Amino acid sequence: MTDQSNLPSEPATLRPLGVPKLGVPDAALIRHALGAGWHDFRAAPAFGLIIAVLCVLAGWGMMALTAWSGHTFWLVLGVFAFPLAAPFAALGTYEVSRLRQLGERPTVGRVAAVLWAERGRQLPLLSALMMTMLLFWFFLGHMIFALFLGLKPMTNIMSSADVFLSVDGLMMLGLGSLVGAGFGLLLFAICVIGLPLLLDREVDYVTALITSIGMVAANPGVMLPWALFIAVVVMLAMVPAFLGLLVVLPWLGHASWHVYAGLKSEKALNLKTP
Repeated sequence: MTDQSNLPSEPATLRPLGVPKLGVPDAALIRHALGAGWHDFRAAPAFGLIIAVLCVLAGWGMMALTAWSGHTFWLVLGVFAFPLAAPFAALGTYEVSRLRQLGERPTVGRVAAVLWAERGRQLPLLSALMMTMLLFWFFLGHMIFALFLGLKPMTNIMSSADVFLSVDGLMMLGLGSLVGAGFGLLLFAICVIGLPLLLDREVDYVTALITSIGMVAANPGVMLPWALFIAVVVMLAMVPAFLGLLVVLPWLGHASWHVYAGLKSEKALNLKTP
């Protein structure tokens, strides 16, 4: 029988209270999540494709801005920001997978309605924190770029990448990659459990954040390779003019839900929100 407390048509206050008891992740869970995520994408591709198309258009817009302005740092920062922003694109696929697990039929309208209803809950607070971190990354990225290449004559990356092959350019890419990886790891730690938890349960965003970071910190041997896999696959998907994101973003979004769902037990810890 379907658990009525989890149906999206019910008021958010009827969602289960508190953090569920979470198990220990392993490689088998990740493999299962990837397979289940691919199955969900094939069964209900519409919402994931809509978000992925918007991301591809954003990538093309970044390329056009670079070609028009000649400021190569916009494209560099944008490329590094895509994996950081991927959790935003995954929210719709989380709900699609949740509905399918409940035996419900996901539609674009129904998923959009659930996401719109989240505006009055805790999800916008965590999203605002993530957005602040992304903006801070752009600020730091500009500083790193200016530190190493601010006084050099610039060339358009669309026609020449020689500036990045200089000593300063390579140092800039190295330091920027380390800083970007740090931001990416922190965002992953916040989101990997935090976002699906907020969508699934009635908890406050601080509890979701702490739970998610705690899961990553307690299981680095599984969660860090999962984070690296996501980053590498997303970066590779951007190589063919961002078109690979049409498949990769929905697939990984569904898979991320199944990682959370595979860890979840029906027994809650009864941590009520303040």
